Amino acid sequence: MKKITLILLLIFNQNFNLIAQNPLFIPPTMSGSDFQLTLQTGTTEFFPGHQTATYGVNGNLLGPTLIFQKGDTVQMHVTNQLGQTTTIHWHGMHVSSVNDGGPHIMIQPGETWEPRFPVLNNASTMWYHPHLHEFTEEHVAKGIAGMIIIKDNAEAQLNLPRTYGVDDIPVIVQTKDFDNNYQIIPDSNSDDVLMVNGTIQPYVDLPAQVVRLRLLNGSSQRVFNFGLSNNQNFYLIGTDGGLLDVPYSMTRLPLSPGERAEILIDLTGMQNQTVYLMSYASELGAGIYGSSSPGMNPNMTLNGYNPNPLNGTDFNILQINVTQPTSQPVTSIPSTLVNITPLDQANADQQRTFTLRPVTMGINQLNGDFTINGVSFDMNTINVTIPLNNLEVWTVTNNSAIAHPFHVHDIQYQIISINGNTNLPDYAKGWHDTFLVPAGGGSIQFITEFKDFANDSIPYMYHCHMLRHEDGGMMGAFTVVDNNTGVEENATQNDFLFPNPASGYYITLQLGDNTEVIKSYTIINTAGQMVYHNLLDPNEWNYMLSIPVGQLSKGTYILKAYTNRRIVSKTFLKN
Repeated sequence: MKKITLILLLIFNQNFNLIAQNPLFIPPTMSGSDFQLTLQTGTTEFFPGHQTATYGVNGNLLGPTLIFQKGDTVQMHVTNQLGQTTTIHWHGMHVSSVNDGGPHIMIQPGETWEPRFPVLNNASTMWYHPHLHEFTEEHVAKGIAGMIIIKDNAEAQLNLPRTYGVDDIPVIVQTKDFDNNYQIIPDSNSDDVLMVNGTIQPYVDLPAQVVRLRLLNGSSQRVFNFGLSNNQNFYLIGTDGGLLDVPYSMTRLPLSPGERAEILIDLTGMQNQTVYLMSYASELGAGIYGSSSPGMNPNMTLNGYNPNPLNGTDFNILQINVTQPTSQPVTSIPSTLVNITPLDQANADQQRTFTLRPVTMGINQLNGDFTINGVSFDMNTINVTIPLNNLEVWTVTNNSAIAHPFHVHDIQYQIISINGNTNLPDYAKGWHDTFLVPAGGGSIQFITEFKDFANDSIPYMYHCHMLRHEDGGMMGAFTVVDNNTGVEENATQNDFLFPNPASGYYITLQLGDNTEVIKSYTIINTAGQMVYHNLLDPNEWNYMLSIPVGQLSKGTYILKAYTNRRIVSKTFLKN
């Protein structure tokens, strides 16, 4: 009954535009080059008088907004106090795979993960969130997510709003499901409670001038179709990977889970007026989560999806109360932004195809799992190996009845076509790391380059960013390898690999320091191909490890062992 009351309240608020009840929470910021982040449990009062168990970073819910400067090297200290294993992924950032925070880079309870990486991305809005296989949705839905704002010199030269919390506002939009005890239900299609920055029915006071909203779709599955209640134009200035070449005027902006966008709204002369940031979900077509029909076939059902007041209807997201201008307002929209160099398809080194499909075809496919190229994710399988510096064209075809946001770690890509059409909508321009692949045989084609980082053992991910689908195995792993670099022998004289040559079924690696432990290892042949990879269970971590080599043919191999401190490389001969 409590849940029904909440739904009716939301409907009433949407239809009659009642005054929003709660001031928008603005996450605090952290800046500099050294960041201390603690993943913790807590409680949050979403509903008056009721406490909900939540997760957060340096607090009970969400996390601080991290501000990075391009060119700096940042040192992160991520301490896991959740009481369970997790990870933290820097979504959209161009970092090495060992620092990426994918499912292979686990943070055990009580452990502190300390990645250190240069900030190579241009000015943009990124975000961070957990990425533990089969638990991503639970950890994100319960509250672990935060924005990253990257600044650079090119952005600093533009006349843009950039006073955080005043005319430059983070807008993390999510929908969640709650049970009758006001607790979050992570694995649910009944996401009928909308919040911004963890605030239900939020309002924000913004000055009567040009303001900047940094939009993040942080939902597990829902697609939003952003627009303003008075249908005035706003200006798209940035997508996932950063600023566009020029501002694009529009009245609608669809964003799928994981996507970000920066928009400018000109509130000049609107003091004392109220306008709503809305989702025009009634305009979403069939086959999109958030529309009236989540499958292409209207007879397809998704368990728990309906009835839901958010599906297929227009609803308010954020109430904006326009107040007096600041002392130094931005009052105009710039005519140009930054230069974007198109990647040339004629120079592509390789083309790859990826096909998305349900595990079980038919009328009930929406309630099952989905695959990429016919396989589900396996922690010990590398699906694709990519040479360092390759320029590649990827075509992603969706042979399922629901649209999937396709996310690739490490890189940003440029869209070439949607459903074969190269005449792109404005929101598809610029740089992306996540984009919605249309259902029912729809496709996207994009071009990207794999630069700077190579590691033949620890992979990056590509996956659907609908978190239920990702947790269900709709994900693949790829490594970027440098075939022109020899083996770096970074073992010490106290590290032993024996017997070498190996003539039996096992070879043993013993580290020189018994306080150091081996967490995973890879065997690579002389052609640079990975022939075996094993991610060890924490119960198996030890300074000495017996490694099976009986299945290997005769020849020379490289053993790479990943410890809690370094990568140990050893060459051995198999007789």
